[in-house]
Amino acid sequence: MAGSLLESFFLIFSGAALLATLAMFTRQPLLVAYILLGVLLGPYGLGWVGDVALLAQISSIGIVLLLFLIGLDMQPQALWRVLREASVVTLVSSLLFATLSAAAALLAGFTATEAAVVGAAMMFSSTIIGIKLLPTTALHHRRSGEMMVGLLLLQDFLAIFVLIVLFSSQAGTIEWRQIGVSLLGLPLLLAVTLAAVRWLLLPLLKRFDRIGEYIFLLAIGWCFAAAETAELLGLSREIGAFLAGISIATSPIAQFIALSLKPLRDFFLILFFFSLGGGFNIGLLDQVIVPALLLAALVLVAKPLIFRALLRRQSESPALAWDLGFRLGQSSEFALLIAYVAAASGLIGELASHYIQAAAIITFLLSSYIVVFNFPNPMAVSERLRRD
Repeated sequence: MAGSLLESFFLIFSGAALLATLAMFTRQPLLVAYILLGVLLGPYGLGWVGDVALLAQISSIGIVLLLFLIGLDMQPQALWRVLREASVVTLVSSLLFATLSAAAALLAGFTATEAAVVGAAMMFSSTIIGIKLLPTTALHHRRSGEMMVGLLLLQDFLAIFVLIVLFSSQAGTIEWRQIGVSLLGLPLLLAVTLAAVRWLLLPLLKRFDRIGEYIFLLAIGWCFAAAETAELLGLSREIGAFLAGISIATSPIAQFIALSLKPLRDFFLILFFFSLGGGFNIGLLDQVIVPALLLAALVLVAKPLIFRALLRRQSESPALAWDLGFRLGQSSEFALLIAYVAAASGLIGELASHYIQAAAIITFLLSSYIVVFNFPNPMAVSERLRRD
């Protein structure tokens, strides 16, 4: 297993370096190169990297670290204000996206149940792509970064609720008790993290702040401890990691921790995008490509327009409304998880599952192009737009 995993890492990172170099010369987004490499080397392509499921599990570490680093740079007062302002936009936009996507699935010939799952899957935007392509200065210090984090976090809460319902459907009944536990889990987790930071973490950080290795280890341990606690409370690991970051954001050593963890985060995010491409069965593509393209086009057009309209009603500036609309104008990683869970429970068939996956991946690719070539971002090939 060790040899196989090391060989997979060799193929992934050597191949990613090669394709990334070609992407830079041809002025293409690097995210696209990682996804295409997964399609090429994965089990449905050349088959050189077979255990994509294992890589997907490993790559989820990158998402946890990403949310932890975001929390490190967000003050609790600012987060609370943004969540209140973003709640109406999130609820209304999610309802509209679900309705439009479900209608598209019905027109494509899927059953009413499958259409409902498609609608639920396409409600959300990608946390990874949205934040990965947002300049660091905007993410940490500007209104656009605050609003994006608020919208994505509220979408995560909705996605968790959808997943709880889907998991419950495997047993034939909705587990209302589990839903109640999850709703109560957030304030409980917040109280536990704040207490642990005040009475345990901050004293340790203050006493040993000159030993970089210890600070790095303590930060990693705290991030994953909060993530696993959130999972036990019926929330997601990502939410736990985010709260872990917020809980120590006021510490003077927070920026040192963020700089230390950034390379580790990028390592795992490359694995994430590779596993995204590698997990798609291209053998079924000819059966779903046309309706998937239509659904992806609907998402790519509707999301920027709807987000812009709703954000303008919130008195946001036209420039900010357009910027956020396009940055959130794709499907989410949750769409892939929802498709998998719904297919495993028998709610949808294999074609419907791949319909969701194909549409989501198409939106990932095209939305990345739109942002990379038109808005300031860290991965822009144009010097005029490159910001980090």
